[in-house]
Amino acid sequence: MTLLRDEGLTAEELAVWRTLQRAQVRIARRLETELLVAHDLPLASYEVLARLAEAPGRRLRMNDLADRVLLSRSGLTRLIDRLQRHGLVGREACSDDARGLFAVLTEPGAERLAEATPTYLRGVKSQFLDLLGAGDIGEVRALLARLDVTDVC
Repeated sequence: MTLLRDEGLTAEELAVWRTLQRAQVRIARRLETELLVAHDLPLASYEVLARLAEAPGRRLRMNDLADRVLLSRSGLTRLIDRLQRHGLVGREACSDDARGLFAVLTEPGAERLAEATPTYLRGVKSQFLDLLGAGDIGEVRALLARLDVTDVC
């Protein structure tokens, strides 16, 4: 256990960090499975469609969308390519920036999102929210705000 002392972490601190990582991965994997089985829609694709649906005009600049869905620009570009091939999103040039592009939610994309959303919400509820007590939601939100991870939601 010299490693922990040398890096200034206690065994408990490291355990909390690892538990947080495992919880996030476990929940994401289960949501992914549920979305794939029911809608043939990967979780990352669902997140892109949802973020576009929430945006004014159902469009976001590609770099803003990448920040919101936690993907690299190149990773988002590949994902948008796939979604565009399936007719779920489109691309539009930015009128004020010749190099900029908007990702735009299409009507078929909005329909696919509407079909998948109940599955997604049930998964979030059963895999996360139902496991928390009545007062835990506010507490978790406050802890996450201290970690500054809620600013792009």
